[in-house]
Amino acid sequence: MPPEAEQTTARSYEKDSDIPTCRKARNFVIFMLFLGMANAYVMRTSMSVAIVAMVNHTAISDHHQHSQGGEFVWSYKTQGYILSSFFYGYVLTQIPFGFLIKYYGAKHFLGWGMMLNSVAAFVVPVSAREGGPIPLGVVRFIQGLGEGPIVPCTHSLLAVWIPPDERSRAGAAVYAGAQFGTIISMPLSGLLAEYGFDGGWPSIFYVFGILSTVWCLLYLCLVPESPQASKRITEAERKYIDEMIWKAQPEDTGRTPFLSFAKSRFFWAIMVAHAGQNYGYETLMTMLPTYMDRILNVNIKANGVLSSLPYLAMWLMAIVFAIVADSLIRRKLSITATRKIMNSFGQYGPALALIVVGYVYESLVLTIVVFVLGLGLNGAIYSGFKINHLDLSPRFAGLLISITNCAANLVGLTAPMIAGHVIHHGPTIENWRIVFHIAGGVYIFCATFYNLCGSGKPQW
Repeated sequence: MPPEAEQTTARSYEKDSDIPTCRKARNFVIFMLFLGMANAYVMRTSMSVAIVAMVNHTAISDHHQHSQGGEFVWSYKTQGYILSSFFYGYVLTQIPFGFLIKYYGAKHFLGWGMMLNSVAAFVVPVSAREGGPIPLGVVRFIQGLGEGPIVPCTHSLLAVWIPPDERSRAGAAVYAGAQFGTIISMPLSGLLAEYGFDGGWPSIFYVFGILSTVWCLLYLCLVPESPQASKRITEAERKYIDEMIWKAQPEDTGRTPFLSFAKSRFFWAIMVAHAGQNYGYETLMTMLPTYMDRILNVNIKANGVLSSLPYLAMWLMAIVFAIVADSLIRRKLSITATRKIMNSFGQYGPALALIVVGYVYESLVLTIVVFVLGLGLNGAIYSGFKINHLDLSPRFAGLLISITNCAANLVGLTAPMIAGHVIHHGPTIENWRIVFHIAGGVYIFCATFYNLCGSGKPQW
């Protein structure tokens, strides 16, 4: 592949004035995928807040400083397994769907998978009350199965809809839906747990289940599989997308180069960075509400709001970093260099925050500031490794991210379990430091590996 192939300007559009101005079709797809990602993370993170209200912490810990009378007496280990059960189902469907997408398209796998997730949400309260942790874990496992297609399908749709010099912004806009969903989920879950119907916490799953079902129906009815399948796109926009995406790509041989994937250090760089991101992120996403409750003694209403602030910062900063990244690429900085710069901000930043945060626990304000700064910088990963699959191969982007996302979530699902085992001996600040230091070390190692081995040049 010649060096100029890494640049993003298609030969048929020499000047900005030649580029079609209509973006309605791809903007609509980006918007719907953003809502889909937000929906997915609402369904994923709601349990992290709900479990604080579900469990009688006074009955399981002598360290608790204010009484909470939840319905269930579940140890920290049990809570860790419940929080992890979603991810077992989630990783199981990654690679199969990533492979099937190339032959059958992404739209319906994504829509009907999320519909399964939505319907299962209605069963969460009865499974916990009537069955206990094992039936609840099974339901969360089923929800994970349904949500499994979200990332490979989203990547596949972005690959066919978004030209290379718009990918940082589009990818950040869509995947920042994860933070938007978390921002919505955590405070609203806290309010529903306190004031909702059917005892409070069950209303979390009923309300979000309804909202998720509505999105699924709208998505299945309104989002086309590709520009070629769209009836609303202009011919100018369709032609522009097609030429910008496919002109510089290697010829399709009809085969899937699995052996070439396995031998590529560029692919392994993404996988390692993805694994590190998931471990650190899942540590925070699943354990932050518990940390706020155990160490900082924040009540359930304030817990959801304060726990969501770092994700608000991540959402906003993801957009800022994406604009900067696309600007650097248009100014002729290589895609490789741009991805590594962004990824360094995105993973070294939260690593430092995780190492520091355990030493400022006496101040709620400083703790929140450190988490906000750390996760704000973490937003740069959407212009780093997270969108790098599309650089290596738009044709196989869905499959590539399904493989890395599967591996990353296998690593990520261990995060709440490891945290649960560490703090099982006592939710002391010393044990929480161990949890945060492990996650920070993982971030540092994986970011460094990516910087040494990553690339933005087309491969397949």
